[in-house]
Amino acid sequence: MTFDYDLFVIGGGSGGVRAARVAAGDHGAKVALAEEYRMGGTCVIRGCVPKKLMVFASEYGETAVDARAYGWDLDVRGFDWGRFHAGLAKELDRLEGAYRGTLRNAGVETFDQRAVVIDPHTVALADGTRLTAKHILIAVGGRPFVPTFEGSDLAITSNEIFHLETLPKRALIVGGGYIASEFACILNGLGVETHQYYRGDQILRGFDDECRAHIAAQMQADGVQIRTGTDIVRLCREGDGIAATATDGTTERFDIVMYATGRVPNTDGLGLEAAGVALGKKGEVPVDDYSQTAVPSVFAVGDVTDRIALTPIAIREGHAFADTVFGGQKRTADWDLVPSAVFTQPEFGTVGLSEEEAAATGPIEVYATAFRPMQTLFAGRQNRVFMKLVVAAESRRVLGCHIVAPHAGEMIQLAGIAVKMGATKEDFDRTVAVHPSMSEELVTLRKPVRKT
Repeated sequence: MTFDYDLFVIGGGSGGVRAARVAAGDHGAKVALAEEYRMGGTCVIRGCVPKKLMVFASEYGETAVDARAYGWDLDVRGFDWGRFHAGLAKELDRLEGAYRGTLRNAGVETFDQRAVVIDPHTVALADGTRLTAKHILIAVGGRPFVPTFEGSDLAITSNEIFHLETLPKRALIVGGGYIASEFACILNGLGVETHQYYRGDQILRGFDDECRAHIAAQMQADGVQIRTGTDIVRLCREGDGIAATATDGTTERFDIVMYATGRVPNTDGLGLEAAGVALGKKGEVPVDDYSQTAVPSVFAVGDVTDRIALTPIAIREGHAFADTVFGGQKRTADWDLVPSAVFTQPEFGTVGLSEEEAAATGPIEVYATAFRPMQTLFAGRQNRVFMKLVVAAESRRVLGCHIVAPHAGEMIQLAGIAVKMGATKEDFDRTVAVHPSMSEELVTLRKPVRKT
């Protein structure tokens, strides 16, 4: 059978673009890609990149205060959301152009419209065009989930927060995960009175408990009003604001209410089930280690598979798929010991097992320290850095490394290499400290704070 393309990719995010570029540019496949919104996907257009730029923006107010302690005579008159937002839009346009250029240079044909699957080798574009491909790759990512309740249509999500015309004076963030906690810190740093409601007993569920508590305490000290054990039962319009009624019966008024209570795979109406691909309970696309579905010609990578929802993982999955199918290399991504960062304030970098997870595997030793970092100590701030190594008692291997500190994401990338290589506590001990630095504490932790 003759096909229009060797590969048709649905989704122009990081995973889909990498797969298309490698398949076409490195392996000579005839490739097409369809994206219904903007090229670059969640990370570039409405996720990691704009969020990180907002993190940077939100930190300058405190930096300016610190600068005065260092002798700088500064006049800071407040934050101009309009000016920042214009710059943000310009940068996202530049990045989208770069993604389009990457595909064009690799010889990938692109369609700026929605595509759905008709059968194992056919896709239909929104304009009615039908195209065939030997292989179809699903890389449509995920979307924010808002539960249905009275007034839920008044809530915004992380998709919309980048497009606010004005900065709110008072905001409510609902959720306790990393997206909710990051945006609570961002808005607080930009001068917004920020409240965060979470139905659980502590934010950042799934991460190391001690680190979660440290971050929550620092967020509250910095002004974020966190209420755990609290959810929303009703939202209603009240003038130009929103009245939010909580499970404890209290009602408070906010300018915006943002929900960050999870994400779901973006598979609705994609035609996969009709093509023979059964979806999981959350709408995810089940795949094997080579990203292949139960239908041999259909593959999926990235957040739509509900494996590890991180951009670098989607990129590696897309690259491995292209090498396997078109490069004859039979390669998989590596989902073990993946370092990650949470861009709260303070920042959180982590790799490996939490103390709780490690304790379930056998005897462990925990090495930890908390201290006031030199830079902000001089400025009179009370914030504290927290660092922790979780070590297997018998093998001495470092099972987990956790850092709560400014630039923790930068530090954990390098610590992640050591943990990935199987470094022992003694390997850390043999490494000479870089002084004076925060990260030197990782190699000067001599005595365990507890053994379990």
